[in-house]
Amino acid sequence: MPDRSNGPGFPKHFDGRRFYNPDARQAPGLLDVIQWKLTSRPEPSPSFIADVDPSAPPSRVNGNALRVTLVNHSTVLLQEGGSNILTDPIWSERASPLSWIGPRRRRKPGVQIEDLPRIDAVLISHNHYDHLDLPTLGQLATRKASTFIVPACGARLLRSNNIGPVHELDWGESLSLPNFSVHSVPALHFSARGVLDRNKALWCGYLIESPEGLVYFAGDTAFGPHFAQIREKFGPPRLALLPVGAYEPRWFMSPVHMGPDQAVRAHEILAAKTSIAIHHGTFQLADDGLDKAKKELLAIAPQDSFLVLNNGQFAEFP
Repeated sequence: MPDRSNGPGFPKHFDGRRFYNPDARQAPGLLDVIQWKLTSRPEPSPSFIADVDPSAPPSRVNGNALRVTLVNHSTVLLQEGGSNILTDPIWSERASPLSWIGPRRRRKPGVQIEDLPRIDAVLISHNHYDHLDLPTLGQLATRKASTFIVPACGARLLRSNNIGPVHELDWGESLSLPNFSVHSVPALHFSARGVLDRNKALWCGYLIESPEGLVYFAGDTAFGPHFAQIREKFGPPRLALLPVGAYEPRWFMSPVHMGPDQAVRAHEILAAKTSIAIHHGTFQLADDGLDKAKKELLAIAPQDSFLVLNNGQFAEFP
């Protein structure tokens, strides 16, 4: 394994066997999970909400314009400078390794997968099933047009499923592609797809740098000092995609997920010109209801600079 003792320019986050959150609380363990499940009181939400009107994005957006389409959950289509980038794509009915159990989709995707344009890069923030969905990645790989980017030690899973080309990035590492570069930046979270692989692969956010400006995709993250570190290293982003859902109960979720109030603080620390809420409204993964994060965010966020899009809705920036 390459030396993962310290990503360039960011704190140490690997102990030789597993990754960890530096100077922060670690993800809850098994006993915490049991306590949560024994005391959990999830807010009731409809089993399915048929309110999505899918949109069909253009094949390209040229010039300085940026078009951002929320597909669902943390899946966002970014189009600028003639390039198309997709984040954490999931079109499956469940965020699960099995088709018959696990969190079920409560809303359909806002873009049908067959209506996607050619995708130049797919950014994967970590290996949880609601962010790394192998059936979806397999469909994208058959197009033979995309470069797949994953955190450190995450490529083996994709390659074993004939998904590629794939590049691994540790915190602080970068990859240059035509028209833009991708920088891996810290997040406070964890990784696992089974019982024995916890934190064997890294988690991250990404900065997409192009002549048009910076776009920050936070992936899945708790609130922490990394937002200030990212701003200090790269400057304020033109756009930030910030997770807001799956935050209750706070005692259990706060080491790995932000609530709406913390996302607003992150937006302010980053000095992002605009932020868009992600990680809400499609899968109910915690005790907060399906649309609770959206309602809370709309009540507290600056509406001119922190947007809440529905699945299939897009925003354009000059």
